[in-house]
Amino acid sequence: MAAPDLKQVIVASQGMVRQGDAKGALAYLQSNAAQLSGHVDFHMNVAIAHRNLANLPLAIKALNAALAIDPYAFMPMLSKGSILEQMGDTRTAAQVYKDVLRIAPEKSQLHASLRPLLKRAQEVVDEQAKAMASHFRDALGPLMQEHRGESLTRFEECMDVVAGVKQVYNAEPVQVHYPRLPAIPFFDRSYFPWFETLEAATETIQGELETLMQEGLPGFKPYVQYAPGTPENQFKPLNHSDNWSSLWLWKDGQPQHEAMARCPKTTAVLEELPLADQPDFAPTALFSALAPHTKIPPHTGSTNTRLLVHLPLVLPGPAGFRVGNETREWRIGKAWAFDDTIEHEAWNDADQTRVIMIFDIWNPLLSEAERSMISALLGTHRDWLAGGAS
Repeated sequence: MAAPDLKQVIVASQGMVRQGDAKGALAYLQSNAAQLSGHVDFHMNVAIAHRNLANLPLAIKALNAALAIDPYAFMPMLSKGSILEQMGDTRTAAQVYKDVLRIAPEKSQLHASLRPLLKRAQEVVDEQAKAMASHFRDALGPLMQEHRGESLTRFEECMDVVAGVKQVYNAEPVQVHYPRLPAIPFFDRSYFPWFETLEAATETIQGELETLMQEGLPGFKPYVQYAPGTPENQFKPLNHSDNWSSLWLWKDGQPQHEAMARCPKTTAVLEELPLADQPDFAPTALFSALAPHTKIPPHTGSTNTRLLVHLPLVLPGPAGFRVGNETREWRIGKAWAFDDTIEHEAWNDADQTRVIMIFDIWNPLLSEAERSMISALLGTHRDWLAGGAS
């Protein structure tokens, strides 16, 4: 006897289900099980019949059989999460939904009827992540109190990553990755005893900046200036835009004499600080102006061998900054240093322009020998690229 046609069997069973005869559909499918049990779609439709009959555990069993054939089958996995949620097992459903979201097709390729289901999957995952994070704090709070006075910032972030309310951010240098340096979003101030000198000069720097602002920011140019044909990616709205502009005092290690002449006191302050010294690459120092209601999109910097220092100078209203999982608000005259190879973004929600000073320094975890060799490597790499084919 000829083997039954899978497509015909499925079409027939689905017709029965639509007509309200899920019991008949199940019997029909089971009569063809011997020949068709090796197919994912067969077990998927057995699960549909069981679900319509409110046989939810048996529906899960059928879906597990489908996933045993293909562990990455999207529809059986999505259906399993939905049924587990229907059964009240929300925690297990959330774990299944996590896998569903990883393998889900692009929204443009997803049938419109499935989009609400996928949206619900994301909601359940998010809700359970928040509940888990809250549970961790309740359960571990007494133990954390035993260690009060100790810094537990990393542990708290670890709890949130395990729960799923935060994600893992690693260093992703665009150009030079230096191995075995820890990915630290914001470095502790203890690494930079000279911050006090910088911060004490805030009013001096602000004075020269105020003159520039009164004159309409002469010398400021768009920070993003891609050459024609260069992929703009997330920076397309800011490419050649004055919404994010800058005045460079040092650029790629070269002093910008015209800007320095406008800001001699600021230049003198910076010359007393341990700026990065990488011939033809660093230091870099600039005023960075962000227009009202403008956002700098998430991005990463060139190398983790350096850190960037921010000194806020003009904060007319709400503005913020995120590095990895840590978000901070600027405070006038309070500096911080961060690893810009970790994804970061900034925004100015105020009605006026926000201005900060930015300059780079060596990563303090590098030895003097490493700094010397890195500078030599950068120059050697530049010369190789300039030499063309060999």
